[in-house]
Amino acid sequence: MSQATKVTVIGKGNVGGNLGVRISNAGYAVRFGVRKADEAADVLARCAKDATASDTAAAAAWGDVVFLAVPASAAVEVARSLAPKLSGKVVVDCNNPLTWKDGPVWAPPAEGSLAAAIAHAAPGARVVKAFNTFGAEFHGDPSIKGGRAEVFIAGDDAAAKQLVSSVAEGSGFAPVDAGPLRNAAVLENLAMLWIHLATVGGQGREFTFTMAKRG
Repeated sequence: MSQATKVTVIGKGNVGGNLGVRISNAGYAVRFGVRKADEAADVLARCAKDATASDTAAAAAWGDVVFLAVPASAAVEVARSLAPKLSGKVVVDCNNPLTWKDGPVWAPPAEGSLAAAIAHAAPGARVVKAFNTFGAEFHGDPSIKGGRAEVFIAGDDAAAKQLVSSVAEGSGFAPVDAGPLRNAAVLENLAMLWIHLATVGGQGREFTFTMAKRG
């Protein structure tokens, strides 16, 4: 089934590649933003036939929703460099700022969260925090025992959150409204817990946080 929303994914690594492939195969038009178009050949081979790739500026200008799935250390500068193209766009921050000291340590920028820093770097963008609280395996396949991986979505723009929720739902995820953008800091800390448990905690990567209800 063809979906109307055009989706850009900046980045083609484990998170961006898997997420873009998932969204493409769910029927959305997807374009990957990369330094050179031929760098995306591996992910395009896993996508639906209409998926494309271009340089990051052209990709950002093309999409209705722009997923930033780049290393956290580069995310703010990428957003700043693309700020004119991102004006008015829904921008999804999928990244987590951290350092490593016997496990992950949250290392937010001065703005209080990476999402807030991206919003500051691209002031015309409608920034949403989402898709950051589980591993890349779930970006590629959100199925879990008895349901779907939940995507916690934080942002100050209700319409932007709704659009991201729609893409998430259409791609097989279960969206959950996680409140205003200030809660991006909470989601980044939730990601620290996931990373800790998955690595030094010995739980492995095949789990995700779920809002299981009693009964």
